[in-house]
Amino acid sequence: MPWHDDYRAKLCTPDQAVADLQPGMSVYMGGNAATPRTLAGALAARAEQVEGLQVAHVLLLGDDPFAHAKKQGLIRHLSYFVGPGDRAAVNAGTAAYVPCHLSDIPRLIREGRPRFDAALLMTSPPDRHGFFSLGVEVIASLAAAEAAERVIIQVNPRMPRVLGNAFLHISQVDRIVEAEEELPVLPPPVIGEVEAAIASHIVPLIPHGATLQLGIGAVPDAVIGQLRGRNDLGVHSEMISDGVMRAVEAGTVTGRFKTKHRRKVVTTFALGTRTLYDWLHENPVVEAHPCDHTNDLMVASLNDRLIALNSAISVDLTGQVNADSIGSRIFSGVGGQVDFVRAALRSKEGRPIIALPSTAKGGTVSRIVPTLRAGAGVVTSRADVHTVVTEYGVAELWGRSLPERAEALAAIAHPAFREELTRAARRG
Repeated sequence: MPWHDDYRAKLCTPDQAVADLQPGMSVYMGGNAATPRTLAGALAARAEQVEGLQVAHVLLLGDDPFAHAKKQGLIRHLSYFVGPGDRAAVNAGTAAYVPCHLSDIPRLIREGRPRFDAALLMTSPPDRHGFFSLGVEVIASLAAAEAAERVIIQVNPRMPRVLGNAFLHISQVDRIVEAEEELPVLPPPVIGEVEAAIASHIVPLIPHGATLQLGIGAVPDAVIGQLRGRNDLGVHSEMISDGVMRAVEAGTVTGRFKTKHRRKVVTTFALGTRTLYDWLHENPVVEAHPCDHTNDLMVASLNDRLIALNSAISVDLTGQVNADSIGSRIFSGVGGQVDFVRAALRSKEGRPIIALPSTAKGGTVSRIVPTLRAGAGVVTSRADVHTVVTEYGVAELWGRSLPERAEALAAIAHPAFREELTRAARRG
């Protein structure tokens, strides 16, 4: 039938959309700024009828839509990357965390680990050909739509139509709910003296014509800001925010010298202000792709001079990077750090950078440490770490011995902890 008729036939209320979900099922739900909260609310309202149901996602922002059901143990989270919406539940043992590289998530889904009975996704309205854009989060949604028994979408006119490999056709969808809601926004971070100082050490490490992979936060935004006047950079990243938008508008990012996806800003999800989401709408400069493409080290490393900028919770004196936990308490996830660290190492003239403030908790705790805390996860191994930067300078670790690494890292620690770390380094 013509797709317009198919659309009308599949249109239903939120309650009708989730009515067939049963106890013990597994559901994949879009995350980040693309969480289909109307569908999640309808599912939460049926918590007693779907006891034991599991909802998987990559990052849940804001309030947990299943908080009430979770307290009763009716609906459980399965998180590929822990966020504010499920962090407490994961650490309390009422939700589960899957440590994995972001690039591996679509494969896990396709191989049935776990098998999903349904995919709940948020999309833009359809175009004239009957295609819905996944908008501000692609990540593993296409894989989930292919693998799940049924695909339920929330069509939101506030979702931008982002281009790239980011589309579902009406024929791939089983049920449609129309529900307008504003997307979660992330205000631009405040750049303080520490972040500006860290950026000042990073900027000289970025060559002309480099392609950047940037995380989220004040340091990446500070780096982008200090690159103004430097033209023809590229972006190939798992995420983009307002800083990338401003860099494109300023001419700092053109993609002219990219050697993969030339002149395109490539991402798998976007998180920022409403201005960013409006800028993304039908913008041919930006391409969104699944994370097994953006984060595939073979794909990303095809960009010469790939500079991967990532953060850490702590780094020990051998160069081990903890980025997902505080001791044994899970804080976030593995994400795409290792994907891009290894891609940058493979890239011609590439460089992976781990950037972090030298201290935490108001300067009372050093983030350069003799050894990682008991239970802390090693996200990036010391064999993969290349360059570590704090506000006090740059430590080049790649190819250096353990004593040389310890000396270099102690030198960029906060002065209040430097002597203690130097003693620890000498003890070996």
